[in-house]
Amino acid sequence: MSPEQNAAAFAPESGRRYRVLVVEDEPLMRQIIRDLMRGEGYDVLEAPGAEIALSVFEREQIDLAIIDLNLGGGGNGLEVLKRIRDLDPEVMAIIVTAYASVESAVQALQQGAYDYITKPFANDHLKNQVHHALNAKTLFRENRFLRRELREKYRFESIIGKSDAIEQVFRIMEKVARTDSSVLITGESGTGKELVARAIHFSSERANGRFLPINCGALPENLLESELFGYKRGAFTGAMQDKVGLLKAADKGTIFFDEIGEMPLSLQVKLLRALQERECYPLGSNEPISFDVRVLCATNRNLEAEVKAGRFREELLYRINVITITLPPLRERKDDIPLLANHFLLKVEKSLGRTGMRFSKGAMRALINYQWRGNVRELENTVERAAILAETDVIHSHDLPDKLRLSTAAPPAEADDANFTLEDLEREHIRRVLAKVDGNKERAAQILGIHLSTLYRKMQRYRLEAAPADGPPAEAAKSA
Repeated sequence: MSPEQNAAAFAPESGRRYRVLVVEDEPLMRQIIRDLMRGEGYDVLEAPGAEIALSVFEREQIDLAIIDLNLGGGGNGLEVLKRIRDLDPEVMAIIVTAYASVESAVQALQQGAYDYITKPFANDHLKNQVHHALNAKTLFRENRFLRRELREKYRFESIIGKSDAIEQVFRIMEKVARTDSSVLITGESGTGKELVARAIHFSSERANGRFLPINCGALPENLLESELFGYKRGAFTGAMQDKVGLLKAADKGTIFFDEIGEMPLSLQVKLLRALQERECYPLGSNEPISFDVRVLCATNRNLEAEVKAGRFREELLYRINVITITLPPLRERKDDIPLLANHFLLKVEKSLGRTGMRFSKGAMRALINYQWRGNVRELENTVERAAILAETDVIHSHDLPDKLRLSTAAPPAEADDANFTLEDLEREHIRRVLAKVDGNKERAAQILGIHLSTLYRKMQRYRLEAAPADGPPAEAAKSA
């Protein structure tokens, strides 16, 4: 067996060899398949009939089953397939038979078989199909893991903030996530409108579908239209093949129109019709394509004023504005600035390969007092710049841009200032996450992105209990 074959025989999620169950009543054929699979490096288990196969399946972790369709007195292969798929919907299965029929092939595929192979088969063909099936299983698990990671990353709890203004946003988000209503997210640039949209999607019933964002102000009108609705080959110069539009690509999921206020009026009319009818016409086609999407929109403009000025369709505003979420500017949620600043500092630390960085009190005061016209995005860029330029692990006010220091009436001397340490903010962040999940430590560890044992160690280190949401704040929060 080659090194490549040896590597391919291992399940990447566990490091063990893939396990293949051969369900075949003919001893010679069972031996042939067993030897083929062992030659590929797989662990092989055997069963001459249905009951033994199910008994083995219940005892062992099986990745793929090769099942003979007609097991003689030992049962029916399709029934075995159905029962093992009931026990483990992720198991891969290949049906083999010397008595092929269209009906049995259709039944096998409908019940979840990966392939249907007729006897006599070429050895290489069976080996290749087993290899492809196990690759598909790995990709499925990786996609499921990535989707779970996305859900955790964009849960409400991952949005950092404790101010009254942001708590009000959380309350509205939790309500609208349970619905399929259109939501208009308003706020200044840099306030995190797309982050809120993603959190709503990944907390909704459509979380298994796609989240597709489109920036309405970044594309010219003709390109924006083709991206939304798609086109047929030959619809225009350069259309060499059919293209699926984003409305259809987001089917069963969510489409996010960022800066919807910048969409041209002529395209607004077409979008309104598409959303009303739940179907659209690709460019160059007379055949409508139906879609089922949730619509989330964002804008930094006053759309009611845009309607009065004749730059936005009133009917479209009513269509997209069932629920409004208004994100407060950062200057109106100063209580959140220490938490956000230290969150961004942790991110920069990882990229720089450093640890133990912190803000002096004077630097934190400058961050809190600044007006932040660019909001959270500007704060993140400022923290990254300061961390890179700082000559020590402590970021002082002189490490910040001049505009921050000039806008702050703080005393220039800060040598004796107390420091806001990352440990202080980490303790407070852990306390708040525990409070949000009612003390559920497993859930808190998932949100924090750490192992449960690590959470226990940190709780012991910081002398934390799963405090109620309205419990006394940590010292760092008081100081901030």
